Amino acid sequence: MSAMKIAVAGASGRMGKMLVETILAADDASLVGALDVAQSPALGSDPGLILGKDTGIKIESDLAKGLAQAEYFIDFTRPEGTLHHLEYCAAHGIKMIIGTTGFDEAGKAAIAKAAEKTAIVFAPNMSVGVNVTMKLLEMAAKSFSHGYDIEIIEAHHRHKVDAPSGTALKMGEVIADAIGRDLNEVGVFAREGVTGERDPSSIGFATIRGGDIVGDHTVLFAGIGERVEITHKSSSRVTYAHGSLRAARFLADKKTGLYDMYDVLGLR
Repeated sequence: MSAMKIAVAGASGRMGKMLVETILAADDASLVGALDVAQSPALGSDPGLILGKDTGIKIESDLAKGLAQAEYFIDFTRPEGTLHHLEYCAAHGIKMIIGTTGFDEAGKAAIAKAAEKTAIVFAPNMSVGVNVTMKLLEMAAKSFSHGYDIEIIEAHHRHKVDAPSGTALKMGEVIADAIGRDLNEVGVFAREGVTGERDPSSIGFATIRGGDIVGDHTVLFAGIGERVEITHKSSSRVTYAHGSLRAARFLADKKTGLYDMYDVLGLR
């Protein structure tokens, strides 16, 4: 089997650098492109420079140049950038692994539409551990649907621009679906002042931003006389990078279609 030809978006960012490092270390993957925004000072430099490696690739802002050899494109940037990349990849049959968060409903619909032309794995968190945690939450929620208050607490680094995190929202969706509720109706995303008693059907969210926290998520099922906490903590972005490569391997025999990490990990 030939190596997967992969390009990376946001190659000079924290996640982009981790993806570059992980791809270069993989036996079955080849880095063939690196992209960044037009104003990035890293344009024209080798993405392997930080590792002391000469990849023969330059970081580009032009999609046609950066994706000329790519079969797969991994994107952990921002919604507006990802949607721009999405249009190009769909038109050229480049498979996408999308870890970007913060999409509105129109953005999600655009991803689903693009999946009619190319194969896409779209997930708010590519970590294997997080997605196994999602499955545990689905199981727990069915047992804690009555008599337990459900709260989701998430913490990320100071540079994260969306809140709650895409992972926290996905956890809320998984829990709500498992107990027959609509997160759009029962989600509580802010509390201030005299709020009154807690609505027992609600799912609450709390957000923490600070320092260099990679990503912590805790779901609290609080009953009378006991509480159960299910927690996942990321200490390195490498988990997201490894999950992204698993997603790319999953797409190897797919031409079109929209998938998530449950599909990749066989958790359906």
